[in-house]
Amino acid sequence: MDLVEKVKILNNHLKARNFSKVIEGCLRISKKIPNNSYILNLTGMAYQGLAQHKNAIYFFNEAIKIETNNIAAINNLANSLKAIGDFENSKFNYERILKLDPNYINTYNNYANLKTLLNDYEGAIDLYKKALILIKKNYSTAISLNEKLLNIMFSLASAHLSINQTDETKKIVNEIIDIDPNHAGAHKLLSSLIKYNIENSESMEHLRKMQNIANDNNLNKDKKIDLSFALGKSYDDLKDYQRAYTYLEQGNKLRFEKFGSNYQSELKLIKNIIDTFKDIDLQKQNSQIPSKKIIFICGMPRSGTTLAEQIIASHNEVYGAGELIYLQETLTNNFINEHKINKQRLIDFQNAKYNSIVNEYLNHFNLYNFSEKIITDKAPQNFKWIGFIKIFFPNSKIIHCYRNPKDNCLSLFKNSFASTMMNWANDQEDIAKYYNLYSELMKFWKDKIPNFIYNLEYESLVNNKDIEIKKILDFCNLSLDEKCFNHQDNSKTPIKTVSISQARQPIYNSSVNLNSKYDKYLGKMFNLLNTNL
Repeated sequence: MDLVEKVKILNNHLKARNFSKVIEGCLRISKKIPNNSYILNLTGMAYQGLAQHKNAIYFFNEAIKIETNNIAAINNLANSLKAIGDFENSKFNYERILKLDPNYINTYNNYANLKTLLNDYEGAIDLYKKALILIKKNYSTAISLNEKLLNIMFSLASAHLSINQTDETKKIVNEIIDIDPNHAGAHKLLSSLIKYNIENSESMEHLRKMQNIANDNNLNKDKKIDLSFALGKSYDDLKDYQRAYTYLEQGNKLRFEKFGSNYQSELKLIKNIIDTFKDIDLQKQNSQIPSKKIIFICGMPRSGTTLAEQIIASHNEVYGAGELIYLQETLTNNFINEHKINKQRLIDFQNAKYNSIVNEYLNHFNLYNFSEKIITDKAPQNFKWIGFIKIFFPNSKIIHCYRNPKDNCLSLFKNSFASTMMNWANDQEDIAKYYNLYSELMKFWKDKIPNFIYNLEYESLVNNKDIEIKKILDFCNLSLDEKCFNHQDNSKTPIKTVSISQARQPIYNSSVNLNSKYDKYLGKMFNLLNTNL
C-alpha cells in the first residue's frame, strides 16, 4: 500500500473519530518518513480530537518548523492554544494566518469564536460576516447545501443572541431554515425565542414543523437530541407536561448514550476537596491582595446564577465577564491531578509571598477590553473552589445561588448542556446524586467559613426583587444603581448559557414550584434528593 492510500485511510479514521488509530498510523509512517509536515499535522489533529491539546500543540509546532507557512497546522495550533486558555498566542496565530492568506475561511470562523470567549461580540460578528462573504464568493455551486455556510450563519445568529439582538437572530435563523428546512440546531435556537401558545398560530406552526422533522426515522442522533429538547420546551410552554416529559426524557437518554456520565469523577473530586480542606486553616490567606476585586457567582447550574450576574453586572462599576473556566483551569494546572488535590503544594502556595494563583487567573483578562475594577465570574461550579477562593482571593465576594432542589433538578433535566463537565446532567439518578454532593460540599463550606458566603435564594429574589437586590449590593459593597433593578434593559453583559432567554426578561416567578407538574414523571430523581443537607 503506497503512502497516498495510507493517508487516505487515516483521514477516513479522523472523520470517523477513530483518533487512536490515526495516531498509531501516523507514528508508523513517521518512523519511515520522518519530518513530514502533513503527517505531523494529522497527528496533532488526532490528539486534538482526544482533547489532549498539549500533545496536539507539540505536533503542530513540529509541522510548522518543517513548513513555516503550513496554514492548516497554524490554524490547528491556534485552536488548541485557545482550548487551553492561551488566548494571546491563539490570537497571534490567527492574525498570522490572515496576513499569509486573507481568504482562509476557517480562520475567520475560529478567530470569531475566540472573540466571543473574550466578550468581543461586535468583533466576532464582523469576522463571521467576512467568512460568509468569502464562502459565497468561493462556493459558486450548490451553495444552498454548503454545510460550512450554515455553520457560520448559526454561529453568527448565536453571537447576536448573546448580546440581546433577538430580531437579527431570528432573521438569520429563518434564513438557515429557508436553506435547510430540517436544520435541527436552528429550530432549537428559534424555539428558545418563542413562547408557544395555542392562540399564537406562528408558534403552533413552528411546533408542527419540528414535529414533522422529528418523525423522520432517518434523523441522526445529534438532530434527534436538539429536536427532543426543543419539543420538550414547546410542550412545557403549552402545559402539556406528559408530552414535554416524553421528549425531554428522550433527549437525555440520547445524550447519555452519546456522552456517558462523568458523575464518578465529580464524586472523587468533591470528596477529596472535603478531605483536603477539613484541617486547612482558611483564615490564613496569601498575603498578596489581587489588584481587581472578583465577585464569584456560583451554585448549582440552573439555580439563578445568570440572573444574579445580570443584576450585579448592570452596575456602572462592574464588568460582567460571564461564565469563565479560568479559575478551574488555574487550580487544576497547579494543584489537581486525577481528581486529587496536592495538599502540600496548596499549603506551600498559601504561605508564599507571591500570589501566583491570582496573577495566573488575572492574566486571562489581558485581552479583554474593560476598565472596571470589579469583575463578576459567573461559573456555577466554582462552588467547588470556595476554599481556594478564600485563600487566594481574600478581597473577593461570593454569591451562592440556590433554589428549591426539585425545581433546580427539573431545570437541569429540561436543558441540553454543551460542556462535557455537565455530562452528569443527562440522567435522572446522576442529577439527584450530584445535587446531593453539591449540598454536602456547600454545608462544609458554610460551617467552615460562614461569613464569607452570601446565600441568595432564588425564590426570595423573584418574590422580593427590590429588597433582595439591595441586600446583594450591600454585601458586595456597591452603591445603589437603578440599572440593577432593571437588568432586562441592559445588554452590556453577554449571556452564553442556556439561561439566555429567561435572564433577558424582567424577573418572573412562573418557574417556582413547577416541579409539582412533573412529580409523576420524575419521582425517581426527586425521591433521591437529600433535602436535609
